[in-house]
Amino acid sequence: MGCCSGRCTLIFLCTFQLMVALERQVFDFLGYQWAPILANFFHILVVILGLFGTIQYRPRYIVVYTVWTAVWVAWNVFIICFYLDVGGLSKDSDLLTFNISAHHSWWSEHGPGCVRKEIPSSGERGADTQSYISIMGCLLEYQYIEVLHCGFQILTSLLGFIYACYVISVITEEEDSFDFIGGFDPFPLYHVNEKPSHLLLKPVHQSS
Repeated sequence: MGCCSGRCTLIFLCTFQLMVALERQVFDFLGYQWAPILANFFHILVVILGLFGTIQYRPRYIVVYTVWTAVWVAWNVFIICFYLDVGGLSKDSDLLTFNISAHHSWWSEHGPGCVRKEIPSSGERGADTQSYISIMGCLLEYQYIEVLHCGFQILTSLLGFIYACYVISVITEEEDSFDFIGGFDPFPLYHVNEKPSHLLLKPVHQSS
């Protein structure tokens, strides 16, 4: 019963993680950060692998998922430090964009309650004239939205790590106990004494 409840809980957690990871992938696509997009893609693949391993009783796949959850927690801690400018990191750097796109988050202008206003620059207007964009009234700034996403990912990953370790231990114990009683032993513990085939085929002499 314990294995069933732990396994069912892990299946639910993996399914929930998959849904949350897909939502975050869409969120990061709007943020133009390529490193998180690649990390999310790999995370989705490993979660699918862990879900398959849990359903099919494949402890090796669950081990891969368990190791990745620890890495995923560390990655999200790094993202939190990045957006909060901790330890010399800066959210205005091009560290996560690979210098492919401009460091500009869609959520910095379209967050909850944000009002976007374009103020033309002083001077003559032309085709190359740039406007200053003013953002006001945001209920929650975009870096805190990123931090909340990371915190939620850390919470679900820690739960997945705990249940994955539990399911691995239970499955391993069951396999060991099955081996002990001879489940996979080609030579059973109890042998049935059978008569040789030549004795079975030996004709019976009738007395006259």
